[in-house]
Amino acid sequence: MKSKIREIINIWWNTPLPTIHPRQLDLTHYFDPKLRKVLVVTGFRRVGKTFTLLDFARKHGQSNCIYLNFEDDRLPQTITTLSELSDVVRELRGVTPTVFLLDEIQEIPGWSRWVRRMNETTPHHIIISGSSSRLLATELPTELRGQTITLPLSPLTWSEYCVFKSIIQTNLPTPDIQSNLRDYLTYGGLPEIVLAEPGLRPHILTNYYTSFVQHDLIDHYHIRKSEALLDLLRLLPTTHSFTYTKLATSLKSLGHKTTKDTIIRYIAWISEAYYFSYLNAYSASVKKRLQSPKKGYLIDNYFSSYYGNFNSSNLGHLMEQTVYHHLCRNTDLIINYWKDFMNHEIDFVISEKNLVTELIQVSFI
Repeated sequence: MKSKIREIINIWWNTPLPTIHPRQLDLTHYFDPKLRKVLVVTGFRRVGKTFTLLDFARKHGQSNCIYLNFEDDRLPQTITTLSELSDVVRELRGVTPTVFLLDEIQEIPGWSRWVRRMNETTPHHIIISGSSSRLLATELPTELRGQTITLPLSPLTWSEYCVFKSIIQTNLPTPDIQSNLRDYLTYGGLPEIVLAEPGLRPHILTNYYTSFVQHDLIDHYHIRKSEALLDLLRLLPTTHSFTYTKLATSLKSLGHKTTKDTIIRYIAWISEAYYFSYLNAYSASVKKRLQSPKKGYLIDNYFSSYYGNFNSSNLGHLMEQTVYHHLCRNTDLIINYWKDFMNHEIDFVISEKNLVTELIQVSFI
């Protein structure tokens, strides 16, 4: 195994990096060689986590870094692989500080103990990424608590989209800006899809979706009978307001013997894989907040427009979903929605330190 690891590392050092478009998340801003902190990049599949690691290598020096993807079938997902990686790096680099860029390391049982040992007892630094909520600060194994900085990465923002598409907003007339905005709202911000030819976009998206369902849900949670889960996933793109009971009733109407508890579990798993998230209603009563219907949002607009059959003439929800993800990037905000008994609604109620600071209503004209 050591010879294979050595080969992979040498290929990495001798292969030029691909073209990398800058993102707002720049890992060099968080990297301090004097601090023993593990940087953790999290997010949905294919939002650009790998290229964020590669961008760090470009700026820090590729020869000072080692990149490994633990979904690579050449690397067994065992703790032995990590131990042998340590030995190989010692042979190749000695005590020269090296930055380990490790993709999907959470797939290896016992990975966190190895990361802690490397962080505490060697001159090396570690940056890890993955598409599982197990890498969130609240879900990290106990041995890594206090040793990490968690950095979430989302699909492209509008400004990042303009960079990827070489759009200079100040030089465009309004109709062109609106045309590009419609494309952004419809096809979302997953980097590969943004850069793909239009005819390839559905094929890329369905590949992403299949990988997410199979790997992050069915395989990860050992789901043997997946029919109810698959139908729940089909409902989500058009389910903007829901209760667990109503979702269970919908699945029963499709022939599934699904309980409310099962729905709660499935929604938690889908959310842990970053595909789906939701808002609670704003209320001073905790009980009312929990009992009121929730508003759901998918990770990227293209999932909504493709699987929810939205089109360019119906962009209201897609605009709302875009604003929602923009707001979520500010982790200091508490976000809810508000609705009264006559169904008058405010899309977003923004609070800071238990004080409502802003009300936002979204529309696309």
